[in-house]
Amino acid sequence: MRVLLVHPGALMYSEIFLRLEPLGIERIAAALRGHDVRIVDLQVYDRREIDRQLREFRPEAVGFSLNYLANVPDVVDLAKDVKAALPTSLVFVGGHSVSFVAEQVLEHAEGAIDVVLKGEGETSAPRLLDAWPDRALSEVPGAVTMDGYGPPPKLLESLDDPLPARHLTGRRNKYFIGVMDPAASIEFTRGCPWDCSFCSAWTFYGRSYRKLSPEAAAEDMARIEEPGVFIVDDVTFIKAEDGHAIADELDKRKIKKEYYLETRTDVLVRNQEVFARWKRMGLNYMFLGLEALDEEGLKAFRKRNTPKVNLEALEVARKIGLTVAINIIADPDWDVERFEYVRAWAASVPEIVNITVQTPYPGTETWLTEARKLTTLDYRLFDVQHAVLPTRLPLHQFYEELVKTQSVLARKHLGFAALAVTARTAARHVLHGQTNFVKMLWKFNSVYNADRQFGEHQRPVRYSMPLPPEQPVLVPDRQEMYVHVPFRSRR
Repeated sequence: MRVLLVHPGALMYSEIFLRLEPLGIERIAAALRGHDVRIVDLQVYDRREIDRQLREFRPEAVGFSLNYLANVPDVVDLAKDVKAALPTSLVFVGGHSVSFVAEQVLEHAEGAIDVVLKGEGETSAPRLLDAWPDRALSEVPGAVTMDGYGPPPKLLESLDDPLPARHLTGRRNKYFIGVMDPAASIEFTRGCPWDCSFCSAWTFYGRSYRKLSPEAAAEDMARIEEPGVFIVDDVTFIKAEDGHAIADELDKRKIKKEYYLETRTDVLVRNQEVFARWKRMGLNYMFLGLEALDEEGLKAFRKRNTPKVNLEALEVARKIGLTVAINIIADPDWDVERFEYVRAWAASVPEIVNITVQTPYPGTETWLTEARKLTTLDYRLFDVQHAVLPTRLPLHQFYEELVKTQSVLARKHLGFAALAVTARTAARHVLHGQTNFVKMLWKFNSVYNADRQFGEHQRPVRYSMPLPPEQPVLVPDRQEMYVHVPFRSRR
């Protein structure tokens, strides 16, 4: 079967700091053995490439990746266009966020989407293509159609196979993260054993945690041509022995890369040795989700962490010699004084401080427990860059304070400040035809702009999100929140 897999366009944050390869659909493409598969990533192509593929390739099945709520309207519109052009084709959607709003997305599509696949696509997508000729969609695990539901989605039993089909992704020089330009992405583990209230990683995977074998991780790394690699794990090196085992395999193969990863502060403090080893192997950049500066904020997010450990982790990273980006979640209830406090702290530390906005998502516990009423149901605003809960300050003033706080990052780490530190690296990138990083340095003011963010609330809304519960749920039933029931919970 001729299959076209499509990744939607970039979100606001990706307009500046990163553009990552569509690792999920690369793995799904690899799982579709025996089929003729192509990938179009709208982060690096424009809509004309979709039209060309429909006209020349004439796919019999078109699948859309929908990992972010803000992409829902674009994907629904694209699905309608595909169905109009190729009425007999199978149009399906899968991914993280759509797994929590499958029924609503089907309604928005008005018949243009044949099926939404909840859960991991490597297991369900091949079954879907097998079932399509007989229209036996009710037999596909994780399938949701206008007629009903298939069996529960199944977790991939081994992450070792399939490895991503990176050769199907074009314009790979467009993928980067910060100064690593170009950069590929790789996955060592999947899932998260923690249960932060604002996050849906643990509800998607049923709080399970799986890992590639060290041999498979090294094999996948060996296939990567780019000099930079972003490790996409939600929490990297939870177990130090796993990080050492992968490092051993990479050493055996004499693989040398530059690395960027994300982890928790308590994991960094506990497993300092493995991170120091990876620093010697090329790890230069790390993302840490502090989320809050005080005990109260950490408890509200159920981070199961403390400010003391957060600060200790920053000292550990400095000692190892890592460049660290950290995230703080801004509550829409912040007043001017709170913004000023966070700005002063961000200016006082050498780390790159990023600010996102607290956002209840379907699939998170806060979606069920948040007592404050949403001020919008526009999918496009659910990108952690917009306020979707009532703000204490007038909305435009909230954005003014938010952008002013985010601009601390710009003054310290973008523009001429960054160029002064990275001039040699930037010049090397340009000489090799890589301009993603250099262009990033000057984009802040055009992307983060209070007038723009406020104005985006005034746009007409064609597709509205489902409403959260009328009454907040005090203690949600976790089993009901899970997309995947973990292996250990099955009978």
